[in-house]
Amino acid sequence: MVKDSSYTTKEEQLARIAKAMGHPARIAILNFLARRDSCYFGAIHEELPIAKATVSQHLKELKDAGLIQGEIEAPRVKYCICRPNWKMAQVLMNEFLSQGAEQKKGCCG
Repeated sequence: MVKDSSYTTKEEQLARIAKAMGHPARIAILNFLARRDSCYFGAIHEELPIAKATVSQHLKELKDAGLIQGEIEAPRVKYCICRPNWKMAQVLMNEFLSQGAEQKKGCCG
């Protein structure tokens, strides 16, 4: 018998967010953008010690996860935190991480 492998929407959303945040360069990008209203690609690239193509790949991952959004202002692209999704990510992470916050007797206690 095969176990049903469906996950809740919250579990899928949280996994997508966690995967997008699973690289130090992406955390650096998010930290950089969180301190600003918006920023052009060039400024993000200057902040990180990695190639432009690599920065682009990280921005794509963050954008695909919905954590950031980009706006084309030819010939440049401006990025910013997607505030509604950022708030949702904060709620999901807080809910998830607060589950194990209480001291319980047993296995490791």
